[in-house]
Parts: sequence; structure tokens; C-alpha cells
Amino acid sequence: MRLERLTTNKIKIFLTSDDLFERGLSKEDIWKDSLKWHQLFHDMLEEASEEFDVDIQGSVAVEVFSLQAQGMIMIITVDEVTDEEELLYDGFIEMQVRVEGSESLLYEFECFDDVIDLSKRLLLVNILGGSLFSMNNRYYLLLNDLDTPNIEKTASILSEYGEASIISSYFLAEYGKIIMENNAVETLLHYFK
Repeated sequence: MRLERLTTNKIKIFLTSDDLFERGLSKEDIWKDSLKWHQLFHDMLEEASEEFDVDIQGSVAVEVFSLQAQGMIMIITVDEVTDEEELLYDGFIEMQVRVEGSESLLYEFECFDDVIDLSKRLLLVNILGGSLFSMNNRYYLLLNDLDTPNIEKTASILSEYGEASIISSYFLAEYGKIIMENNAVETLLHYFK
């Protein structure tokens, strides 16, 4: 589990599929609103509260973004609580959850050669397209509009060469440098056979 403070009242939590599995949870437990999920959620809030010195009380908005085989990202927004409201809540947390899925995968790689080797492997299973970015001496491959049956298989291949990225594609588009747009796999194969 990785925590990142986005603003004074907004925290991002990234949970890999392995994190969920280690805690005995599946993504279905989250969608079903199970007791295990509530326990994990409260544990995460407690850890975030301690790490970022944030008093989490009152209304908490939670956005859950499923990253298919990669895991999930939660954006937690804590509403400001006045002194009068604090007496009313007294340790109570009101939770609003919004769930969104993603048909894309974003992986990061330490070196360019890993991306080239990955492209050769993706060609063998007929997975093409994607956009290649660079940021902070790392490379990022974003594959969009994947078919649901192919996501698990594609993620397992990508995991052999890199690791799931915890940054969002929007952040990458804003602050990263685009190297190849839309046809990265084909372009890499054309120049680096």
C-alpha cells in the first residue's frame, strides 16, 4: 500500500492486487461493501491520519478507481469540520463512495531496453498501440481501450518488464514528456527490431 498527499485535505491510496490478496480481500469484496472491506478502509484511514497528521472526522468522500489487474487507487477527500460539527461527529465518519473502472494499463520501466523487449513480446500476442512517455529518468507505457478479457493477460506480460505505475495518466500527460503517441508498440518495433 502506498500513500500520497495530494492537497491539505486529499489523500491518494494505491493498493496493488497483491495488497488486497494479502489482506484476504478481492475487488468483489469492495463492490459488495463487505465487513472485511470496512475494516481495511478504517485501517487505511488510520495509517493515512498518522502519516500525514490529518484528523479524519466528519464527511469523507472516497473515489475508487479500479485498475483491473494492477489493483486500485482511492482518492479520499476530507471535508473541513468546524468546532460545532466536531462535537456532533465525535469520531463518526460519513462515507460517500464512487467507483470507476479503467480499460487502460499504465506501467513504468527503468530503462528503454525493457520497453523495446516488451514491445516484441506484445506483438506475439497481437497487442499494439499505446503511448510512451518519459518522466524523472523512467519510461511509462500507457495502453488504452483494452478488451476486458485481454487486460489480465496484458498486465501479466507488462509485469515481467516493469511495474504498475501509481501515478495517473492525467498527471503523466501534464508533467511527463510524450515520446510516442498512440502507436508506441508499432513504432518501437519499426525502429528496434
